[in-house]
Amino acid sequence: MTLIQVNTNSTLNGHKLLAITPWPFPHDFLGHLHTRFPGLSVALYKAPFGEGNWNDIPEEDKKDVTILVTGTCFPTLEQAPKLQFVQVLSAGADFVLDAPAFKNSNIPFCTANGVHGPQISEWVIGTFLAHKKKLPQYLELQHNAQWRRLSEPDDTVGQRVGILGYGSIGRQVARICKAIGMDVHAYTLHPRKTPESRRDETYTPPGLGDPEGIFPSKWFSGSSKKELHDFLDSGLDLLVLSAPLTKSTVGLISHQEFNILGKKKAFVSNISRGQMINTDAFVEALEGEVIRGAAIDVTDPEPLPDGHKLWTTKNLIITPHVSGATTAYAKRFLAILEDNLERFSQGRKLTNEVSRKDGY
Repeated sequence: MTLIQVNTNSTLNGHKLLAITPWPFPHDFLGHLHTRFPGLSVALYKAPFGEGNWNDIPEEDKKDVTILVTGTCFPTLEQAPKLQFVQVLSAGADFVLDAPAFKNSNIPFCTANGVHGPQISEWVIGTFLAHKKKLPQYLELQHNAQWRRLSEPDDTVGQRVGILGYGSIGRQVARICKAIGMDVHAYTLHPRKTPESRRDETYTPPGLGDPEGIFPSKWFSGSSKKELHDFLDSGLDLLVLSAPLTKSTVGLISHQEFNILGKKKAFVSNISRGQMINTDAFVEALEGEVIRGAAIDVTDPEPLPDGHKLWTTKNLIITPHVSGATTAYAKRFLAILEDNLERFSQGRKLTNEVSRKDGY
């Protein structure tokens, strides 16, 4: 029998963590890290998400860093020659792909996938039900002091949601949809034909999501147009786009796809990235009532400029990329970081590691 050697360092002796975050680490969390990993040195640098320049960070903070926690501030390999592990603040990985340290090394970069499930799923269901129950129209009537009943809406019982990208967000959307009587179809890039393959061991708040993969009544997968169209043509009343943005998902939903969704007048919810939808085709589908409506928290372009046609497109709810916002974000992110530090100290595979092959 051949024994596999695993490098462990339970105290993280000799390691230095630099955190570039928009909020400070809580004192109790820092104390916990010191107790659990007494050999770990920690340096904190405050910078708004999406900002921060490596050259502006004090030399004593970034010297000899081996573990980096950051939003989008990435050093080159020459600037951080001892770097061994990067934990990013965002659940998305699209901005990681062009970082030189990612492209030119095998250093694991890990996302914060899992922090968004509760709040974004609330946004998805909230906007879907708001449209279904005609709340925007009733608010307009209220503002005009008009007491008038609109046509009777349908309800969700027996309707079907298709979740394109069955990660932490999609799994929590599925949990809520099942609770209100909906059927669930899931679409993933890779096949999930066995109970084991349908499990998800990445972070999710206790009691939430679908870690065992039990909610979908049918699973779809693939990367071809036919496989995508089979999923979209499976009788969807609601399509939720929660897949990562990659080269293969840019413009994924366009004229053909909207025509397929139009068979049941589906409602479209996009909380992924705006580029996943062809904007011109999207406007045409809404204005022509091919689909019943949509809610988007992301746009293409973004930020959405004044005068853009999406602002006045009918049956559309737009929010300015806020569905992931929550006061619990930092708490959930630190739980992911702690889990990965534990794994790192034991020489185990890290959670949420970005695949250099798949791009997410």
